Amino acid sequence: GISKGRIMAEAKHGDTVRVHYTGTLDDGTKFDTSAEREPLEFTIGEGTLLEAFESAVTGLCPGESTRVKVPAEAAYGQRRDALVGQLPRTQLPDDLTPEIGMQLQLQPPEGQPVVMTIIAMDDDRITLDGNHHLAGQNLNFDISLLEIL
Repeated sequence: GISKGRIMAEAKHGDTVRVHYTGTLDDGTKFDTSAEREPLEFTIGEGTLLEAFESAVTGLCPGESTRVKVPAEAAYGQRRDALVGQLPRTQLPDDLTPEIGMQLQLQPPEGQPVVMTIIAMDDDRITLDGNHHLAGQNLNFDISLLEIL
């Protein structure tokens, strides 16, 4: 006969799920976690998250956890020196006081707006970096599936 155990559903493509996760770099630095926030809710297969993250949740049952390693190429890519450039301070808005670490959104003549981070400056120029701050890093995610909605 049929055993009396509950049949555990596995998360599959198209399911909306809630997870808790913690992201770390290879050296153990934590770059993101949902632990202090609400769980992350997303639909598997919609592509809102890194593909490896969505794949890792597929096949889990609620209450199960997994760890996935996402190489830099599959995450935010390798750092590209071409995305680092300098801008004369005269091109900044007058009401802007630049600081290291500040993010600016630049609108190129063609294409999408680009978010650049100020990484250095002197009296005449600021140096901007358009690389994602996690570019060139392997990302490790510990993911716990809380529920399938």
